Amino acid sequence: MELLRLSEIADACGGTFNNDCDIKGICIDTRKITKDCLFICIKGERFDAHQFAQEALDKGAAAVMIHSDVSIDGNFVKVDDTSKALLDLSGYYRSKFNLHLVGLTGSVGKTTTKEFTYLVVNAKYNAIKTLGNLNNEIGLPQMLFQIDRSTQAAVIEMGMNHFGEIHRLSTAAKPTIALITNVGSSHIENLGSREGIRKAKLEILDGLEKGATLLLNGDNDMLSGVVNEDYNIVFYGIEKGSFQAENIEEKDGKTEFDISYFGNSQKVVIPTIGVHNVYNALAAFAVGYYLDIDAQLCADALSEYVPEGMRQKSVSHGGVTFIEDCYNASPDSMKAAMTTLANTKGNKKIAVLSDMLELGDYSEQAHTDVGRMAADTGIDYLLATGEKSRFIVNGAKENGLKNVFHFDSKEELTEKLLEILEVGDTVAFKASRGMKLEDVIHSVYDRWGK
Repeated sequence: MELLRLSEIADACGGTFNNDCDIKGICIDTRKITKDCLFICIKGERFDAHQFAQEALDKGAAAVMIHSDVSIDGNFVKVDDTSKALLDLSGYYRSKFNLHLVGLTGSVGKTTTKEFTYLVVNAKYNAIKTLGNLNNEIGLPQMLFQIDRSTQAAVIEMGMNHFGEIHRLSTAAKPTIALITNVGSSHIENLGSREGIRKAKLEILDGLEKGATLLLNGDNDMLSGVVNEDYNIVFYGIEKGSFQAENIEEKDGKTEFDISYFGNSQKVVIPTIGVHNVYNALAAFAVGYYLDIDAQLCADALSEYVPEGMRQKSVSHGGVTFIEDCYNASPDSMKAAMTTLANTKGNKKIAVLSDMLELGDYSEQAHTDVGRMAADTGIDYLLATGEKSRFIVNGAKENGLKNVFHFDSKEELTEKLLEILEVGDTVAFKASRGMKLEDVIHSVYDRWGK
């Protein structure tokens, strides 16, 4: 972060201050205090950081930002709401720099698309990217403060649960190019309908300069018809789009395809499987095109992708292929996971599933639909645990899948999986993060083949 003055910060946030001083960093956690930083006292649902204001100063913070009256000995800036001021300040700070900023959102695939896009952008520019889950109104500002004079580009992910959130994130980040991966059913409980989700995602335009490029998945039914003459709207896809993936072939844990664009063609090989990843890489390639990055350089960068954590990670263990995808789950990503499993080479295709969270009144229907869809893909076994996953099992049975089982515990599921597992099989694990399905993965790895 580049140096700011406390008076400058007060002006940017509409606050007042007692003594001016240099600020060399922004911090919201007293465990991560750096010398001469500004400690912003965020009040959350379970804690109020105002109680740590003096501690932050004692540890070396140059000043604290507060919105409540607290007794401290040191420099402070006082604002109406520290959470809002954090976002406002990050927007002010970002506006001081002229750089390429890719803002991306979507119901499914935004984090993987972010990783692909960062590889492409960083191949030409000195770039930063959103780390971990820092994609909300507290996390995104922390990423914007990572920009300095050496930064030429940034790839910033934007998440949301309610209307207005993407608007606030986008107006702070001020993207120079925007991307929406798709509109699915995630957070439909809060947004009412898929039309509502699309409206919320399109708030990303609120921070995008008029005439700039908006990249959309042209194969997504909710995005394919988007029209806005104020922006350069460009579609990508497999069925249609200015950037189109053709000749897709999966083998040996990799996916090869050709990208056709504006009369040109570029061969791409990504070290992961699943048609959803073709879309993710295709979007990243399109970003590269609009940032004047050579096509072969984009392709080379995409080939260096490494799946993060438990996101679509393919592992060979004891002669079995395991596909770990337990970071998050929605009806759309469940469908992608089942399609990937069905298309992966192997003897038996076994799906191990658990609940999708945050679906509200739509939950029962969504889980039932996932079961029906899983049966349609032609997989051989479906093992499930979790209260809502009973509906997955019911849907799969209704659609004719015979080898379907529900278990009251992960331990029982693990025993059944080990019972039916054979060398040459492929197993896909998929669930929302809160279900901790990795417990089954670790148990199976510990016991399989021994």
